[in-house]
Amino acid sequence: MTDHYYENELVKMHYYQFGSGKKAMLCFHGYGMHGKQFRHLEALFGNDYTFYGFDLFFHKETKLIDKSIQRVKNGISKKELAQLFVDFCELKKIGKFSVIAYSMGSFYACTLAEEIPKRIDNLILAAPSSLKPGKIITFFSANKLGNKLLERLALSNKGMTGLLGFLKRVKLIDQKAYEILFREIGTPELRFAFFACATYLRFLKLNPEKFVQQLNQHQIKSIFIFGKRDKSYPAKIGKTIIPKIELATQLIIDENHDMINNNFAQQLSKLLNDY
Repeated sequence: MTDHYYENELVKMHYYQFGSGKKAMLCFHGYGMHGKQFRHLEALFGNDYTFYGFDLFFHKETKLIDKSIQRVKNGISKKELAQLFVDFCELKKIGKFSVIAYSMGSFYACTLAEEIPKRIDNLILAAPSSLKPGKIITFFSANKLGNKLLERLALSNKGMTGLLGFLKRVKLIDQKAYEILFREIGTPELRFAFFACATYLRFLKLNPEKFVQQLNQHQIKSIFIFGKRDKSYPAKIGKTIIPKIELATQLIIDENHDMINNNFAQQLSKLLNDY
């Protein structure tokens, strides 16, 4: 595994490259993770694929060129995001590619499926929160009042921890989700990153009709993977979208939301061998 940077006028994006296969796969991690999250795939798929695991916006080593709050509030459009990865692929001489994404990363993956489907071979989405983000994240990202409230909470010392405690008490998040999120708000930098992610990516909201149409029109094989014990994004969130996709396969594995591990890689391998 080697690490690199891709830079343009918008961002200095850090990514890891691993595997030695002729086929390319872009990897989009979950919130609070990094570009190494899918390293478990190398042992099983490294001869077939070269993986590009990106540190996504406001994670680890990836930094906006303009780091101001105003730039964060301006956000990024779907076309801008798609063009970023088109330019990256042109630089790396990548024609078509596959995409694998987990949780928050599914917003990136679904955007590429909507905007540049002709470049995509396979689409693999694990715990795809983009299918149904939930009322809380929608309120804090897309609602002006909610986003302003999130900004104030994120920039205070105890606001975010108090909010998480409240959400757990009223059962809007479970214990596992609480633990994951609590780890990500321990410092002012992490709290700002939480606010920035919710704000910057608010225009990447899934367009279900366009998403389904593009997958079907371009005959993209898609795999949707859910954790049997995942209470945050269970399989039922895909029931109105997945049946409409012609080349879609759904897999439910014995995991909770934190599912990207060796078992995940093994289950995906078995599925792809039969696909």
